Amino acid sequence: MKKRFLKKIIAQSPEDLQIISACCSEGKVKISDIKYLISSKIFLISILRKDIEKDNDKKLINSIIKFEFIQSTKSKNIDQNEPETELELLAIDLFKREHSFEITLLFSKNRFITLSSEVIEATLEDQKLEHDKNN
Repeated sequence: MKKRFLKKIIAQSPEDLQIISACCSEGKVKISDIKYLISSKIFLISILRKDIEKDNDKKLINSIIKFEFIQSTKSKNIDQNEPETELELLAIDLFKREHSFEITLLFSKNRFITLSSEVIEATLEDQKLEHDKNN
Protein backbone atom coordinates (compact mmCIF):
# COMPACT_ATOMS: atom_id res chain seq x y z
CA MET A 1 0.00 0.00 0.00
CA LYS A 2 1.30 3.42 -0.98
CA LYS A 3 1.84 5.78 1.98
CA ARG A 4 0.20 9.20 1.57
CA PHE A 5 1.31 12.35 3.32
CA LEU A 6 -0.83 15.44 3.62
CA LYS A 7 0.70 18.90 3.86
CA LYS A 8 0.64 21.35 6.73
CA ILE A 9 2.09 24.82 6.12
CA ILE A 10 2.45 27.26 9.01
CA ALA A 11 2.70 30.99 8.22
CA GLN A 12 4.14 33.47 10.70
CA SER A 13 5.60 36.01 8.27
CA PRO A 14 4.51 37.78 5.08
CA GLU A 15 6.67 35.41 3.02
CA ASP A 16 5.05 32.35 4.61
CA LEU A 17 1.59 33.77 3.89
CA GLN A 18 2.56 34.18 0.21
CA ILE A 19 3.25 30.43 0.04
CA ILE A 20 -0.23 29.65 1.39
CA SER A 21 -1.69 32.18 -1.07
CA ALA A 22 0.07 30.49 -4.00
CA CYS A 23 -1.08 27.02 -2.92
CA CYS A 24 -4.71 28.14 -2.61
CA SER A 25 -4.97 30.31 -5.71
CA GLU A 26 -8.00 29.28 -7.80
CA GLY A 27 -9.36 27.26 -4.88
CA LYS A 28 -13.13 26.91 -4.50
CA VAL A 29 -14.90 27.93 -1.30
CA LYS A 30 -18.59 27.79 -0.41
CA ILE A 31 -19.84 30.67 1.73
CA SER A 32 -21.18 28.09 4.21
CA ASP A 33 -17.58 26.80 4.66
CA ILE A 34 -16.31 30.13 6.02
CA LYS A 35 -16.51 30.52 9.82
CA TYR A 36 -15.39 33.19 12.27
CA LEU A 37 -15.25 31.94 15.86
CA ILE A 38 -15.37 35.25 17.72
CA SER A 39 -14.81 33.90 21.23
CA SER A 40 -11.61 32.06 20.24
CA LYS A 41 -10.52 34.65 17.63
CA ILE A 42 -10.16 31.98 14.92
CA PHE A 43 -11.18 32.35 11.27
CA LEU A 44 -11.59 29.10 9.28
CA ILE A 45 -12.03 28.38 5.59
CA SER A 46 -12.58 24.97 4.04
CA ILE A 47 -11.20 25.12 0.49
CA LEU A 48 -11.08 22.70 -2.43
CA ARG A 49 -7.79 23.46 -4.15
CA LYS A 50 -5.63 22.08 -6.95
CA ASP A 51 -2.51 20.09 -6.11
CA ILE A 52 -0.16 22.67 -7.62
CA GLU A 53 2.80 21.59 -5.50
CA LYS A 54 3.13 18.42 -7.59
CA ASP A 55 2.13 20.04 -10.92
CA ASN A 56 -0.98 17.88 -10.90
CA ASP A 57 -3.90 20.19 -11.68
CA LYS A 58 -6.27 17.23 -11.92
CA LYS A 59 -5.99 16.20 -8.26
CA LEU A 60 -8.10 18.22 -5.86
CA ILE A 61 -7.31 18.53 -2.17
CA ASN A 62 -9.76 19.48 0.56
CA SER A 63 -7.84 21.79 2.91
CA ILE A 64 -8.47 24.05 5.88
CA ILE A 65 -6.98 27.53 6.20
CA LYS A 66 -6.94 28.65 9.83
CA PHE A 67 -6.13 32.20 10.90
CA GLU A 68 -5.58 32.79 14.62
CA PHE A 69 -5.69 35.92 16.81
CA ILE A 70 -8.23 37.61 14.53
CA GLN A 71 -9.68 40.73 16.16
CA SER A 72 -12.30 41.57 13.53
CA THR A 73 -13.51 40.71 10.03
CA LYS A 74 -15.15 42.65 7.19
CA SER A 75 -16.50 41.41 3.89
CA LYS A 76 -17.65 43.01 0.67
CA ASN A 77 -19.95 41.60 -2.05
CA ILE A 78 -20.47 38.33 -0.14
CA ASP A 79 -24.12 37.52 0.63
CA GLN A 80 -24.25 35.30 3.72
CA ASN A 81 -27.90 34.57 2.98
CA GLU A 82 -26.74 32.45 0.03
CA PRO A 83 -24.58 29.80 1.77
CA GLU A 84 -24.25 27.55 -1.29
CA THR A 85 -22.64 30.26 -3.43
CA GLU A 86 -19.18 29.16 -4.53
CA LEU A 87 -16.31 31.64 -4.40
CA GLU A 88 -12.96 31.39 -6.17
CA LEU A 89 -10.01 32.48 -4.05
CA LEU A 90 -7.55 34.46 -6.16
CA ALA A 91 -4.97 35.53 -3.56
CA ILE A 92 -4.25 36.37 0.05
CA ASP A 93 -2.75 39.83 0.56
CA LEU A 94 -1.21 41.38 3.64
CA PHE A 95 -1.12 45.06 4.64
CA LYS A 96 0.61 46.55 7.67
CA ARG A 97 -1.48 49.16 9.54
CA GLU A 98 0.35 50.90 12.41
CA HIS A 99 0.32 48.16 15.09
CA SER A 100 -1.76 45.57 13.27
CA PHE A 101 -2.05 43.60 10.04
CA GLU A 102 -4.90 43.43 7.55
CA ILE A 103 -5.07 40.06 5.83
CA THR A 104 -7.24 40.32 2.72
CA LEU A 105 -8.72 37.28 1.01
CA LEU A 106 -9.39 38.28 -2.60
CA PHE A 107 -12.07 36.35 -4.47
CA SER A 108 -13.30 36.56 -8.05
CA LYS A 109 -16.14 38.98 -8.95
CA ASN A 110 -14.70 41.74 -6.72
CA ARG A 111 -15.47 39.91 -3.47
CA PHE A 112 -13.18 40.01 -0.47
CA ILE A 113 -12.82 39.39 3.24
CA THR A 114 -10.48 41.45 5.42
CA LEU A 115 -9.17 40.09 8.72
CA SER A 116 -7.54 42.33 11.35
CA SER A 117 -4.84 40.87 13.59
CA GLU A 118 -1.82 41.99 15.62
CA VAL A 119 0.24 38.99 14.44
CA ILE A 120 0.44 36.69 11.43
CA GLU A 121 -0.56 33.19 12.48
CA ALA A 122 -2.04 31.07 9.69
CA THR A 123 -2.05 27.36 8.89
CA LEU A 124 -2.91 25.51 5.68
CA GLU A 125 -3.65 21.89 6.48
CA ASP A 126 -4.69 19.29 3.94
CA GLN A 127 -7.56 17.10 5.09
CA LYS A 128 -7.89 14.63 2.21
CA LEU A 129 -7.53 14.17 -1.50
CA GLU A 130 -10.93 14.64 -3.11
CA HIS A 131 -12.40 11.38 -4.51
CA ASP A 132 -9.61 9.32 -2.89
CA LYS A 133 -10.86 6.09 -1.37
CA ASN A 134 -7.71 5.70 0.77
CA ASN A 135 -8.43 8.86 2.83
